[in-house]
Amino acid sequence: MTLQQISHYAALKGLNIVGTGDSTHPLWIAEIKEKLVEEESGFLRLKDSRLDQFYVLSGEVSTIYSERGCSKRIHHVLLFPSIECAEQVNDLLYHFGNLESDGRPILKCSSPELVEFVTEVSDWIEIFPAHAWTPHFSIFGIHGFNSVRECYGDRAHKIHALETGLSSDPPMNWRLSSLDNYVLVSNSDSHSPWPWRLGRESNLFDLKEMSYKEMISALRREGQSKLLMTIETHPQYGKYHYRMIYDTERFI
Repeated sequence: MTLQQISHYAALKGLNIVGTGDSTHPLWIAEIKEKLVEEESGFLRLKDSRLDQFYVLSGEVSTIYSERGCSKRIHHVLLFPSIECAEQVNDLLYHFGNLESDGRPILKCSSPELVEFVTEVSDWIEIFPAHAWTPHFSIFGIHGFNSVRECYGDRAHKIHALETGLSSDPPMNWRLSSLDNYVLVSNSDSHSPWPWRLGRESNLFDLKEMSYKEMISALRREGQSKLLMTIETHPQYGKYHYRMIYDTERFI
């Protein structure tokens, strides 16, 4: 799962922008600084590469904390406008967990606190709940909440998107009018660079300019850039949902 392999198979799959993942891990951020170069657009490109393909600095963190006597376990996606911003956030997060232990570190802080910490570094850092409907470690899971506002409290206005991932597809989320104000994104959560996993869930943007800020503006529904649609695998592939087939007078 090297940056070179990711670039190769992302280009094969037709992905123009791919997340770096794991930007909170000190070894991986060092690898990013060595192998990628930052462009004025806010995206990164593989050094000495001729591919018309970009990276966005991204990561995922897990917050585990207690609220009203209940354990809350939420995963969050982070997008960064620069390596400098990512490193500043990492310096803050070191106080709440061991960033070297995992590519997706466990942080002992609440969801509202996490939003407050990262957005104080830059208004262009985007944060949103990951795989919103997985049974565990998600905003609407067993150890989650009943709404975005309940999860993020007075920082809920900083949340502009929800990730469906393998946990759901857009029609499942459209059934809840309380989610209408959020842009639905879907990422592949790939744990290998092979093309049947990389980009299996992805987003189709209409960006008026190929830049990080235009992509974030699309997620925030600001300006002319838009998220047109997501590419989805069937939610059953995520193994989180039971399919009921109606057969005459009984359910199978």
